[in-house]
Amino acid sequence: MSKEKEQLSASCCSVDETDGVCGPCSPGESEEENIKGEFIKIGLGAVLYAVVLVFRFPFWLELFLFLASYFVIAGDVVWKAVSNLFRGEVFDENFLLTVATAGAFAIKKYPEAVAVMLFFKVGELFQDIAIDRSRKSIRSLVSIRSDYANLKLDGEVQRVDPVQVKVGDLVVVKPGEKVPLDGVVLDGVSMVNTVALTGEPVPRKVKPGDEILSGMVNETGLLTVRVTKTFGESTVSKILDLVENAAAKKAPTEKFITKFARYYTPAVVFGAVLLAIVPVVLYKIPAFTHFFAHEETFSEWIYKALIFLVISCPCALVISIPLGFFGGIGASSRRGILVKGSNYLEGLNHLHTVVWDKTGTLTKGVFKVTEVRPFSSFTGEDLMRFAALAESQSSHPIAKSILEAFDGEVDEGSIGEYQEIPGHGIRAEVEGHTVLVGNDRLLHREGVEHSVCDIGQTGVHVVVNGQYAGYIVVSDEIKEDAAAAVRRLREMGVKRQVMLTGDSKKTAEEVFRRIGLDEYYAELLPHEKVEKVEDLIKNKERVKDLVSFVGDGINDAPALVRSDIGVAMGALGSDAAIEAADVVLMTDEPSKLCQAVKIARKTRRIVWQNIGLALGVKGVFLTMGALGMATMWEAVFADVGVALLAILNAMRVLRVGKEPLH
Repeated sequence: MSKEKEQLSASCCSVDETDGVCGPCSPGESEEENIKGEFIKIGLGAVLYAVVLVFRFPFWLELFLFLASYFVIAGDVVWKAVSNLFRGEVFDENFLLTVATAGAFAIKKYPEAVAVMLFFKVGELFQDIAIDRSRKSIRSLVSIRSDYANLKLDGEVQRVDPVQVKVGDLVVVKPGEKVPLDGVVLDGVSMVNTVALTGEPVPRKVKPGDEILSGMVNETGLLTVRVTKTFGESTVSKILDLVENAAAKKAPTEKFITKFARYYTPAVVFGAVLLAIVPVVLYKIPAFTHFFAHEETFSEWIYKALIFLVISCPCALVISIPLGFFGGIGASSRRGILVKGSNYLEGLNHLHTVVWDKTGTLTKGVFKVTEVRPFSSFTGEDLMRFAALAESQSSHPIAKSILEAFDGEVDEGSIGEYQEIPGHGIRAEVEGHTVLVGNDRLLHREGVEHSVCDIGQTGVHVVVNGQYAGYIVVSDEIKEDAAAAVRRLREMGVKRQVMLTGDSKKTAEEVFRRIGLDEYYAELLPHEKVEKVEDLIKNKERVKDLVSFVGDGINDAPALVRSDIGVAMGALGSDAAIEAADVVLMTDEPSKLCQAVKIARKTRRIVWQNIGLALGVKGVFLTMGALGMATMWEAVFADVGVALLAILNAMRVLRVGKEPLH
């Protein structure tokens, strides 16, 4: 129905025209008020209808009361039908029902005319309630937005709108308050609840130096936070924008139903016209008279045609299918899985190949120095000092692990020219020496003689003034659920799982063996990862088979964009992830992808159940109506009853977000 379709695609929040950010969410209240108003209106009309059915009145008064109850119940339907006519929008449910009920009045079927509209409006009311419930699962995300920030200026704290806070400002977050903006903790230690962002109920500890994101809830201590992003660029704004726009990207099934209804509705209208006229004309022709058991009046054939019109309303399809996908997106959000559109939710049903990034996706991405091996005249302290100073400007996890393991202090003044070489390492001037820190490819690229190539784990080679100084071994830990996620996806029908990494072959082979993947490619540069994804897409056996790339969303943005379905793993707070990915997993768990696929499959089953139910029942009743075996009462069931059954069935997908998915 048109109104419900507008509700489904409507945004949860208002948008500030000047700042371009989400405003406070108010549609929930207005929807509840609308539902309450509809309930009162339908109730009054139903009482009036019951009175005229129970008591006897003169004909003129009876007609007046039937008309009064009709317009109280469905005046808005008639008004929409008339308004749409002037806009050229003829064939919708408002038009079909108005024509059908007006015709029923014309042939003096007053009770049936009012009953059709009464049950239609009751069905609409239940659909509004169902839609409101489904939208609450997504609207609840809006609660992660803080309405204020405690801005600290000149030692005083002022409560202001988060939009007014600038990067670098200090905000105070008290126990029980939501974190209003992304930032870094300067002072205080506390436990923060991240359930609204990640779906995980276990609180996290934050301390000075830790990143903290908008939408988290401070539970215990008082925190002072230095803001790193404006409200429009903060995590909470990006998540809200993602969720609000999810309904705009329709699945192929939704597009099919929209196109189907566009041709289906005019076809049944013309069918009803033919049903009203052709039999009457044919009965007058002797050659066709014997096909009829007896002569039926024009009004009787009009009645059959009106039944045909009521049955033919495509409400069950038009509403229940987008509602099913909307419910699937809501169920996913409960699990900390943000799906950018129903097209991606449906696409998860057709995963043939899953391409995994290694670091930060299958492994924790938390590196620790486990071995320092100096060569020639260099000592272990020399090796760590040169490596730490050279890596001090890098944000790479391996660089951070070396800095954490370095006992000395980093003198910024001793570092001169600095250059990052993508996929290889770093060149820097340190204490007047030219230092290279990176992988084996860097050594071969620079022509450095060395006796050790394959270290076996993540190895960082160090070269000083062209002389090989030694290597540092940095190890990464495989995530606890990585192997289980790969196994579960295989059980769910994913045919091929591939790992891409820039690490050495030996390191990649170890992870590959322990997790149980189908194949791996190591020592890849960022652009080579994209090329591998393109090769996998190009060599698909069937068009409907989809290739998904799962990465950390920071260095893997090109591959995320190039794949059929880009999945950002552990992307909380990552701009690159939210922008590039089609599905965002808000925690570091690979098993979340299994949950997303399960929700997608449940959603698809429910959607196709509704399609079969609606078309099957309507087909039977349309045939019965044409043969004179159905009355207007059966027509009401075929329209409103089936729509309600389809809506209730669609609502089941919301429970997927609550039940165990293992």
